[in-house]
Amino acid sequence: MEDVEPHIIEAVEQKDSNDPLRVLKDVAAGTCGGIAQVLVGQPFDTTKVRLQSSPPGTYTGGLDVVQKLIKTEGPLAFYKGTLTPLVGVGACVSVQFGVFEGMKRFFSKQNISNGKTEGLTYTQYYVAGSISGLANSILACPIEHIRIRLQTQTASAPRQFSGPMDVIRKVQQSSGIAGIFRGLTPTLLREGHGMGVYFLTYEYLVNRDMATNKIERKDIPGWRLCVYGGCAGYGVWLSAYPFDVIKSKMQTDSIDATKRQFNSTIECARKTLQVSGVKGFFRGFVPTILRAAPVNASTFYAFELAMRAIG
Repeated sequence: MEDVEPHIIEAVEQKDSNDPLRVLKDVAAGTCGGIAQVLVGQPFDTTKVRLQSSPPGTYTGGLDVVQKLIKTEGPLAFYKGTLTPLVGVGACVSVQFGVFEGMKRFFSKQNISNGKTEGLTYTQYYVAGSISGLANSILACPIEHIRIRLQTQTASAPRQFSGPMDVIRKVQQSSGIAGIFRGLTPTLLREGHGMGVYFLTYEYLVNRDMATNKIERKDIPGWRLCVYGGCAGYGVWLSAYPFDVIKSKMQTDSIDATKRQFNSTIECARKTLQVSGVKGFFRGFVPTILRAAPVNASTFYAFELAMRAIG
């Protein structure tokens, strides 16, 4: 694929690189975005995970999950396992945004040292996003694993885990520390590519807005930031959803290594294709894509507001 270096995006707004608190400010703003993401997205995520991990035929679709969950477990069931992501996703998103902002400054300095003053390229935005996603994967994998174990417990079956710490204890007893990180490979694939598309989409739309309307980033209205964040959310899931399905299947497999259906990412992908065909890689896609706009709109909006407040 031909590189898109000639297509230069509007210059990145430069923050004071000598500010010793710059990284902490980026991380704090990212944490605000992460908390907003969890509070808005948890009901959608619970629905998605139930669809992805349940045996074929358990649910007819997202609406069926919602109806059965409310009927058998009550509305609060949508927020099962929320404590873990509320703490964990705040950390994950802070890493994503912190690393991404740091990579933007790195590429900007690199461009200036090479005599280029036009700003970052499409490729640089994608690479910066990919690196942020890969860095985040180390946190996201165990956090999502714990959350998924709790989300998939149903009222009709004996309760296997009493809470996040119980999940960690039982998984570690059964599979060691590697068991906590089960699903890391598909997580790396999802985050590496998905976050590249995610941040590229958002930054392209923001920079186009600044160039078209001749305004600074801080002057972009909140509703337009929400629209751009929603588009970024569509971008990440349209480009990386099958990896998420594989990850969910591996993380809901038996914690006992001798009873697992899938021993590797490749085996999980192969068996999914054999049993369900290509559509098996898109189970739960509807609630995910419905979730994408409000969740990522709130994430970027909270991040931008925090950045403006922090300075």
